[in-house]
Amino acid sequence: MEEYKMDLDIVTLARIQFAMTTIFHYFFVPFSIGTGFIVAIMETMYVIKKDDLYLKMTKFWANIFLLSFAVGVVTGLIQEFQFGMNWSDYSRFVGDIFGAPLAVEALLAFFLESTFIGLWLFTWDKVSPKLHVTFIWLVCFGTLMSAFWILVANSFMQHPVGYTINNGRAEMTDFVALFTSPQVFYEFTHVIAGAIIMGGIAIAGMAAIQLLRTKNLSDVSRTIYQKSLRIGFVVALVGSLSALGTGDLQMKALVHDQPMKFAATEGLYEDSGDPAAWTLIAWMNTHEQKRVFGIEVPYMLSILSYNKPSGYVKGMNTINAELVEEHGEGDYYPPVNTLFWSFRIMAGIAMLTLLVSSLGLFFTRKKNPILYEKRWMLWVASLMTITPFLANTAGWLVTELGRYPWTVYGLFKIEDSISPNVSATSLLISNITYFTLFLVLGGVMVYFVNRQLHKGPEAQEEQEKLDQAMPKDPFDGGAY
Repeated sequence: MEEYKMDLDIVTLARIQFAMTTIFHYFFVPFSIGTGFIVAIMETMYVIKKDDLYLKMTKFWANIFLLSFAVGVVTGLIQEFQFGMNWSDYSRFVGDIFGAPLAVEALLAFFLESTFIGLWLFTWDKVSPKLHVTFIWLVCFGTLMSAFWILVANSFMQHPVGYTINNGRAEMTDFVALFTSPQVFYEFTHVIAGAIIMGGIAIAGMAAIQLLRTKNLSDVSRTIYQKSLRIGFVVALVGSLSALGTGDLQMKALVHDQPMKFAATEGLYEDSGDPAAWTLIAWMNTHEQKRVFGIEVPYMLSILSYNKPSGYVKGMNTINAELVEEHGEGDYYPPVNTLFWSFRIMAGIAMLTLLVSSLGLFFTRKKNPILYEKRWMLWVASLMTITPFLANTAGWLVTELGRYPWTVYGLFKIEDSISPNVSATSLLISNITYFTLFLVLGGVMVYFVNRQLHKGPEAQEEQEKLDQAMPKDPFDGGAY
């Protein structure tokens, strides 16, 4: 089926572990960024409108946001641990450059979001609503800055700038060049657009699930779910438009920066004609390095690549020959079928999100909000919940697998990046351990989210009443 024989050697096991930890961690990063953004919008609406309904809505969805944030932190620690254990030669090569943005992310961005998430969580009745909503927006800003600095590091792996090679190591010569690289702009905007989609569709989908499975909803709960559904669709619509726009810019840059990745996402072994046709669906024989079949749309690839109905695209065979001449003998072909279909899954889900969110807003308009009463429409919205997870995973597969065989594009290869002291046995055991741990963490996350949904938005108010009825700590007012 796939391009490479999957021998369980050290390199393969280390790659599997990196993929597993990264994908699982990335389930929660855009989820927490997106849901945090929507919670901030809801609380802002409460501050502006003075409507307690938005306050209940904010507190209800905030619990799910906090769950995703907590699990995201744990999975991030696991990812950092495996990175240090398995990729020490890579760290030696690029540590002088990688260390700076990661240090900024940890010492500034992460501490910013962690500090203000604590202030936001424990000061509901202790500060003014305007100051309180400022805390959640600062949390959102912190998550954006955290993502930014992580992507600065990743962008260097995709398009290295601001460095020199000295004694076999990459050393930084221009820190500003790292975060002003066009690659940072493309990655950051596209990742945040994906996170916005994730938040919007997740909130809309969970609200639709509640409207489906709970027949005896109170008027307050029903109104909260209906408003949440509509807010989610608005956010998802903005996110899908942004993702399509930023993705287009990123793919145009790949034509020049990583032509092999671009050719693989289009399934081109041979140079295209001029004008270039875009392939809708295809399958490639990776052993014979040729396309088995494909359905093409004339002119479209030239238009997508160059904004004009002319121009050709280099094929993988031509690019591989150029890379062999530049870097020496080797196999520079990435996993073509994986990249081809991952790209189409990602782009297809973005277009599906645009369609569903547009129709969802139309069918929830005030004049004729029929979506709330049509179970099949609610089912569509519910089933959409999983699509952002698939799209974000597919996007990262394109980003990371498309760079094969490099860890730092054009500079450092995967087989040179592995820690010299790890064994296949230790990697196999740690892979099994991490997989089991991720299953447990995923199950815990699903259980508590489902539990929160079953409680409903009015349970928070009931709990607060119980807390107020409990005896007060005599030392709450201080020692004097």
